[in-house]
Amino acid sequence: MSDAETSWRASPGLLKVAERAKRHPDVRMLALAHHIDAPALERAFRRLRKRAAVGVDGVTVESYGERLVENLQALRARMKAGQYRHQPIRRVNIPKENGTSRPIGISTVEDKIVQGALRDVLNAIYEQDFLDCSFGFRSGRSAHDAIRALKGAIDQGIAHHIVEADIVSFFDSIDRKVLMEMLRARIADEGLMRLVGKCLHVGVLDGEEFLESDEGTAQGSSLSPLLGNIYLHNVLDVWFEREVKPRLHGRAALVRYADDFVLCFEREDDSDRVWKVLSARFEKYGLTLHPKKTRRFSFRAPHDGDDSGGETFDFLGFTAHWRRTRSGLQRVAFRTRGARLRRALKAAYDWCRRHRHLPVQQQHQALVRKLNGHFNYFGVNGNSRALLAVRFWVTRAWRTWLNRRSQRSRMNWKRFKQLLVRYPLPYPRVRVQIWGPRQLSLPLPP
Repeated sequence: MSDAETSWRASPGLLKVAERAKRHPDVRMLALAHHIDAPALERAFRRLRKRAAVGVDGVTVESYGERLVENLQALRARMKAGQYRHQPIRRVNIPKENGTSRPIGISTVEDKIVQGALRDVLNAIYEQDFLDCSFGFRSGRSAHDAIRALKGAIDQGIAHHIVEADIVSFFDSIDRKVLMEMLRARIADEGLMRLVGKCLHVGVLDGEEFLESDEGTAQGSSLSPLLGNIYLHNVLDVWFEREVKPRLHGRAALVRYADDFVLCFEREDDSDRVWKVLSARFEKYGLTLHPKKTRRFSFRAPHDGDDSGGETFDFLGFTAHWRRTRSGLQRVAFRTRGARLRRALKAAYDWCRRHRHLPVQQQHQALVRKLNGHFNYFGVNGNSRALLAVRFWVTRAWRTWLNRRSQRSRMNWKRFKQLLVRYPLPYPRVRVQIWGPRQLSLPLPP
């Protein structure tokens, strides 16, 4: 259960909002802004990370919390009087592997509190509206659930033909006017809508340069994932499930996690029809599909004697591929995507190099956390080879940089194996069952 769901379920008022939204899916909701009261703001504050990055005002979570009651009372009074203003977002550019950078927006502590409380209200409504094909940033759903749904479609013969799509700069391309119209189709409380507008129409401080834009939502804002889900719920989910599928000749399925999605079709002619109108559908709402990363292809199990292994495609950090079982049958499996695997190994190698002079115990604790974090996500059945490769190369990187931190005392393999007895690195385990009973947690072979 996510923090947002915990929050609105902990509030009797928002629980009633959720029940009303579920009973009346076509009714515009009134009287919502009053749910953002002092307790709601305090719940949003309690969810903030204590060491979260500071915004343009330089106020930390810890310093804001020293006078929490007074600060929240003042914030609530300004919101009630219509005097609250969202401060500019501080932009930080995170470098990417391809040499470009990903802009991340960092809001002030006070703005994060407002975003969190507003998100709780919107979540209470839209969790009742979102369709089963949507998995990203939703309560009780995860990327692994999306992978399971995709595998289920393949196993049922629905995914003989696949459209794999990529939206160019999705969060930066959202049409704010269209988004507000979508929200007004469900929300009739103008007080709440003005608050959403204040969180959307904010400037960005990039170094000493102040920038303003009429499009997009700030990446890094806790509200952006939900607003992105609402946008694609209207652009893609409802359109595909209620307009496209009834017109098809065969079965079809949509699996979407945030702005990553895959369309599955049983028949090739159905995939052709949707392929011809898909780009136009997104362009209607200001979105563009990447011409090189959006493709359609046949995804069938390879015939006997086919040494190519069949078609593959990437989804949520995994590569879907065909593998032969011990019984000789072809079965779809998911392995760590090559680019993600290389990035994880490079990050571990760089970390060992930069922190080689830390005490061994601290290095060990950090590497255990990193490996467990990697295994928690990529530890799916059928991915043992990639997981064991990560452990193998991280182990070698650790020894390499321990060996280089002193010219007098070398860390040869004999000494290093003795060190591993005292400070062992974890072996991968199957943490998530993509097929079979979900409750099992079977160890991988050493």
